[in-house]
Amino acid sequence: MRRNAAVVGLRSGEQPNGALGANFNGDPSMMTWAQLREAEATWVRGFAAMPEFDEQEPAAHRAIKTLLEAGRRDLRTVLSLKFPYFPRDGHDRIPRPGTPEMDADLRRVDAVLSVVMDQVDILVIGNEPFIECPEDDWTNGAINDFYETIARHVIDYRTRNFPNGGKTVLHMGALNHLDEPGKWVNSGTDRWMRFVRETPEIAGTDIHPHVAAPDGARAYLDYVLPRLGDKRFLVTEFSLVHLWKDHLEDPVSTAYADEYEIPRDTPVWQVIRNALRDPFPKERWYAFLRTSPWFENNKHYLTDQMAEFRATGRLAVATYGIGQDEAMSGADFNAESTPWLLNSVYASATIRPGPDGSAVPNYAWLPEFKALQHS
Repeated sequence: MRRNAAVVGLRSGEQPNGALGANFNGDPSMMTWAQLREAEATWVRGFAAMPEFDEQEPAAHRAIKTLLEAGRRDLRTVLSLKFPYFPRDGHDRIPRPGTPEMDADLRRVDAVLSVVMDQVDILVIGNEPFIECPEDDWTNGAINDFYETIARHVIDYRTRNFPNGGKTVLHMGALNHLDEPGKWVNSGTDRWMRFVRETPEIAGTDIHPHVAAPDGARAYLDYVLPRLGDKRFLVTEFSLVHLWKDHLEDPVSTAYADEYEIPRDTPVWQVIRNALRDPFPKERWYAFLRTSPWFENNKHYLTDQMAEFRATGRLAVATYGIGQDEAMSGADFNAESTPWLLNSVYASATIRPGPDGSAVPNYAWLPEFKALQHS
């Protein structure tokens, strides 16, 4: 596999500079090693939800197992530790330090660290903390107390077991919706950034700019860069998914409707649902997207966004969605759904497999992803 000059030859613990990798979130079944070779990917990222380790050994966990295998295949790796305290799941607060709930999370962390420390290249403490936490705990100090406790625990573990530092670099992650400052930028995010900046063992923060306009990530950079000091940032998820969602109720183009003999008032979401229920031939899916101005006019988003991230001189690694996972591919897709599947480099759920049974790439993203490995 050809290697990106931005990531080859890193010394133990050294940070990359502007790399682009593949993200599978929590479901590595969305990708194959053959796809990563075709895309010339050099980095892979996934997350692991901590409660899963009450029932499963970390070494057998599908995300961790995949990342360890990726390392053996000479790929660089990022693991995000996810602490899901969603109110929708009945959580009314995030654990407080010193409580049995906090102690349980620390035991889970220890179990994971025993498997991944000095194995993965980057460990991100948190996934999307402000989304995965009751809103009441954003500004009362509780979210910061929790994640700072986890971070110090991880730092202490690394210091005890790898006094020379080892290869695993630590980041805090990830901040969301920084383009909505009235709600999502608050005393909790300010303290988050201060902890990142003032803790020597933390290399930087992660951000997840899922935005509704091509320039939407600028608000994220405007917030984190002045608060990072001399540190770097990760972007382990990013996309124009909210722009795609804004167009789900648009009618398809006249050209597409006439070519495929469907009513001209057929909404975009209906076409996506039809493809999920009975995947399209490649040519039809491509025609649907190419005749949709909201998509076709943004087909260079990946290149343009990476250029903006890299121009800061502070990007460590960004990772982009590699495939369409089970959560994206339900046949009940509707006008209220979030169209994550339109971001994916490979379209396994909406395009029929190729002659060899492999997933077919989205026409827009794969060429740009590959080119960005060498730019």
